[in-house]
Amino acid sequence: MRRASLATLLLVVLTAFLPAQAARAADNGEWSVEPADSAITPRTAFQLSARPGTTFADRAVVSNSTGEPLALRLHLADAYNTPRDGGLAVRGHDETQRDVGTWGRPERDVVTVPAHASVTVAFTLTVPADAPPGDHVGALVAVDERVRPGAGSFIGVRRAVGARIHLRVEGEQRPALAVEGLHLTTRNPAVPGAGDSSTTVTFALHNTGNVTLDPRAVLRVGGVWVGGPATRHLTNLPAELLPGERVQVTEGWEGAPSGWGEVTVTVTASGIGATGSVGFLDLPWILLAAVLALTAGGAAVLLARRRRRRGRGRGAGRPAVG
Repeated sequence: MRRASLATLLLVVLTAFLPAQAARAADNGEWSVEPADSAITPRTAFQLSARPGTTFADRAVVSNSTGEPLALRLHLADAYNTPRDGGLAVRGHDETQRDVGTWGRPERDVVTVPAHASVTVAFTLTVPADAPPGDHVGALVAVDERVRPGAGSFIGVRRAVGARIHLRVEGEQRPALAVEGLHLTTRNPAVPGAGDSSTTVTFALHNTGNVTLDPRAVLRVGGVWVGGPATRHLTNLPAELLPGERVQVTEGWEGAPSGWGEVTVTVTASGIGATGSVGFLDLPWILLAAVLALTAGGAAVLLARRRRRRGRGRGAGRPAVG
């Protein structure tokens, strides 16, 4: 969500806050966006279920916690998982929307919220007649159009807050997962004892179904190895993996076993699972030296036996002297 402004030579980055789970309202400390409370219960997200062709009308409350008026641009946006860390993000106003972001719009594109006040904004959303079944996740986003200084001299930031829209289109729900490209990277010091070895586990986690998943992953080791443990629970996983999204998972493995065998990663969610396996061969210097010593010792023993056999054969073939 970046765009370069030739007029100002400023890289503008849109940062949007979208709660990972519908457990709290979207609030960045200056302004917030949340569903208007129903007469029965308060809501922290728009939870909708519909058939294709259905039209919804709902309302959101935009609140300003600062001491000055805020002018905020509103739009509906698609949500997605960022490929590197799996966090939830939304597409910017100038980006191409393909799903929820194209299915509706707020009644006002720009709203000015007075200091320490709130404004209620209505919006409509129409599910297309050919919408595929399953989960469709987006947000009603409020963007501050002002560019603020970022971390670098040529970096500017536009802040945004999005209230979750979680829409489930009726039809067959198909949870499915895939573990792709499992790989182990081990780095050992060039000189034994000159440093610590390190192992990294990487793979792509792909939601190949049509419902949002909450994945859990376990790594298991098989073969001949030392160290351990044999089972490890991975933690660098997305809290939610949206349908169709692929996230790269990278996790350091301190105390990884050494030896040879196979590593298997099993990911489970919503009663389904997927696995990926990769072989490994990582002999520590001490074990490698021991193997080489045993190999060399065994070869020396075999060579000595052969020499003795040859000597006996030559002695047996000599004529007797009388």
